[in-house]
Amino acid sequence: MVLGKVKSLTISFDCLNDSNIPVYSSGDTVSGRVSLEVTGEIRVKSLKIHARGHAKVRWTESRNAGSNTAYTQNYTEEVEYLNHKDVLLGHGRDDDNSGEGFNTIHSGRHEYAFSFELPQIPLATSFEGRHGSVRYWVKAELHRPWLLPVKLKKEFTVFEHIDINTPSLLSPQAGTKEKTLCCWLCTSGPVSLSAKIERKGYTPGESIEIFAEIENCSSRMVVPKATIFQTQAFYAKGKMKEVKQLIANLRGESLSSGKTETWNGKQLKIPPVSPSILDCSIIRVEYSLMVYVDIPGAMDLFLNLPLVIGTIPLHPFGSRTSSVSSQGSMNMNWLGLTLPERPEAPPSYAEVVAEENRQSSHTPIAAFDDFERALQGQLFAYIQEFRFLPPPLYSAVLCEVPWLLYRAISWSCRLGRLIQTQISPQMRDHLAPLVEGIHKKLT
Repeated sequence: MVLGKVKSLTISFDCLNDSNIPVYSSGDTVSGRVSLEVTGEIRVKSLKIHARGHAKVRWTESRNAGSNTAYTQNYTEEVEYLNHKDVLLGHGRDDDNSGEGFNTIHSGRHEYAFSFELPQIPLATSFEGRHGSVRYWVKAELHRPWLLPVKLKKEFTVFEHIDINTPSLLSPQAGTKEKTLCCWLCTSGPVSLSAKIERKGYTPGESIEIFAEIENCSSRMVVPKATIFQTQAFYAKGKMKEVKQLIANLRGESLSSGKTETWNGKQLKIPPVSPSILDCSIIRVEYSLMVYVDIPGAMDLFLNLPLVIGTIPLHPFGSRTSSVSSQGSMNMNWLGLTLPERPEAPPSYAEVVAEENRQSSHTPIAAFDDFERALQGQLFAYIQEFRFLPPPLYSAVLCEVPWLLYRAISWSCRLGRLIQTQISPQMRDHLAPLVEGIHKKLT
């Protein structure tokens, strides 16, 4: 008898989303098939699968132990999230070549289903970084007597969901800074920067609206800019290795001395990036928005506003204090930022008021018909959208206080400079104490 040959060994997953990409979350069931195609008959001891998932970091550093001695220090660490084994065909004794219990597979294509459940614990999101990675995969092994095993490995993606519809991620982020430039014994005027964004949490594909004011009272030309940074941090043996990458940026107009620029919702789009990783003990992926003023010949003036990149997009018609109803409905279309349908309008007057009450009313019936037609129009639908939006969070209102205080102080400084340069000495003596008193109370 001529022994057959293995023509192909493949692994396929049953996808949970419409994009046919194997993406799962903690607690999901991962299922699929191992397909085996052979020519002729073959004898098989076993067909196994081994599902694994781990986070792993590794980097090296050169050390100097003396004048002529150097060595390399390795830093490695690993956290295991998944380890599952299953036998799809045969038995698990691969070292047994006695011929007992072998399975004969005939020529053709054969499929063997597998299924396992991901742990119900927070799993790290799949990630590939400079000094580490988070990977999940399924490996199939076909064992035959007196032959080397045939092996195949296929990865799948895991997302640990981050819902940005939570109070902490919906709170605005803001800050103010000022810098006075000096050149030897001469002191130039200050460069001031204030910036604010609507919230802390975003998803890839969204645009961050930046509200900022940049005032240049120095003698130099400055340029306002904004940048989104990704920071990768790797931990092993008590050491930390950090990598910072620029993922998006924008540039404002150059400001000459005495000029001011205001950004009223200047947009910076977030490209397709990995979600934030915040729950892994050896790998962290964080994001920040840096709004800064590029000052030639001096240290830049900058503000860092923290960001969290999530997987569940903002729910425009829901409460700010509640999450999306179900994480199970999340799929790979979150990059498209699809919006839910428009909420249903309240019932009309005719549906609420009883027939006898309407007949006894002195208002003509035609008036009610006009009113009902008005309720069915587009204007009423838009009114309902804004009517049922929740009130702002306490943190959102509180965040406006330093912004407004900064604006008041800035205008008092401008008024003081105007009095010193543009008003007659007699009037200056009367107005200067008043403006100085206002500035002291504000600061």
